[in-house]
Amino acid sequence: MATKDTQTKLKNFTPDPDITTEALEEMRLVVLDRIITARIGLLLRHPFFGNMATRLRIIAADEWLGTAAVDGRNLYYNTQFFNAMNNKEIEFVVAHEILHMVFDHMGRRDDRDPMIYNISADYIVNNTLVRDRIGTIPSIVKCYQDFKYEGWTSEEVYDDVYEKAKEMGDEYLKQLGEMLDEHLDSEDDGTGDGGNDDSEAEDSNGNATSSSKPKYSKEEIKQIKDEIKENMISAAQSAGAGNVPAEVARMIKELTEPKMNWREILRQQIQSIIRSDYTFSRPSRKGQMSGAILPAMDFQDTIDLAVAIDMSGSIGNKQGEDFLGEIKGIMDEYQDYNIKIWCFDTQVYNEQDFSSDGGEDLLDYEIIGGGGTDFMANWTYMKDQDYVPKKLIMFTDGYAWDSWGDEDYCDTVFIIHSHHDKNLQAPFGQTAHYDEAA
Repeated sequence: MATKDTQTKLKNFTPDPDITTEALEEMRLVVLDRIITARIGLLLRHPFFGNMATRLRIIAADEWLGTAAVDGRNLYYNTQFFNAMNNKEIEFVVAHEILHMVFDHMGRRDDRDPMIYNISADYIVNNTLVRDRIGTIPSIVKCYQDFKYEGWTSEEVYDDVYEKAKEMGDEYLKQLGEMLDEHLDSEDDGTGDGGNDDSEAEDSNGNATSSSKPKYSKEEIKQIKDEIKENMISAAQSAGAGNVPAEVARMIKELTEPKMNWREILRQQIQSIIRSDYTFSRPSRKGQMSGAILPAMDFQDTIDLAVAIDMSGSIGNKQGEDFLGEIKGIMDEYQDYNIKIWCFDTQVYNEQDFSSDGGEDLLDYEIIGGGGTDFMANWTYMKDQDYVPKKLIMFTDGYAWDSWGDEDYCDTVFIIHSHHDKNLQAPFGQTAHYDEAA
């Protein structure tokens, strides 16, 4: 256990740039043993984290990493950084990396400011670890932890921190300081052709090392995410009830409970507005055989609906593109359609009509927005236009703020694009959660 004096010294820790290769390799042997010891400690005291940790390869990354990082398959570490911590602090850091992996913080940033989002994600992770008394929060680098954010999502914390940053300017960002770890972002770091075998090697003692950041193809990223989900479920089962953080338990419940595919929900809702009218134009065969003239069913398969696309500041361009892709899917599925599309934040933008015989190209549609959020703007717009759609489909991230809208005005389906709260339900209408894997 580090003494008070040592702790004070560690707060000013910086890696020694002049350390020799031989000294670094000797230190690496010690550090690797301590990481394994910390992993055993997690298995004994916090079995979920211990089980997850045993599924990660331990790789030294001194050439490109100053602290720690994880990519879903590997735990990367800086030898000198880990050497400066005690075993309980190493337990904290390992568990910290595991939660980033489990919460998919690497893939949720979208186009948000990287530094601010990473800090926001750290608040979420560190709150969980401190609350559940997992390891000891390191003293060698600033760790962001504040129970003010208990129960928040990383996106909600981001909005709060971002507003502070806007108010205080660059000075606030300077005050933030060094991060506990490096956040490997799947968008920036996952654009390679796949794999990082060429950058991996072994030192003279046989320890795995990495000379560059890992890069994975989009297909590999998806595979890794699937592996993480499987490992989460397996680790939770091994750990047993009561040994899994509450946030993780909710995620696992969502993953394991059977649920209707969101696209099927959307399809059912669209089918419900196809008109099925009776006509006497053609008697049915059943009527002819019975001697009675019965009306036949006349199906008019024209889809007539409105689509509102949430483009408030909490929505990234990637989400907006996902929304347009789903609208294109609707158009491709039905031969005849009339679809009115608009974007909104605190007001409505770029309202356009698309029809099966109009020749409009959805690829030319421009998504506009980026301000605050006001769901009522959609209903105000429709009322001003004296327009009542048979069905309103709203693609959103679910941050409704003051109001979800006017429940009595028209039938509404909320398709929520969220990676955080899969239990979120709109107070009226039909709710389904967008799932990229569906």
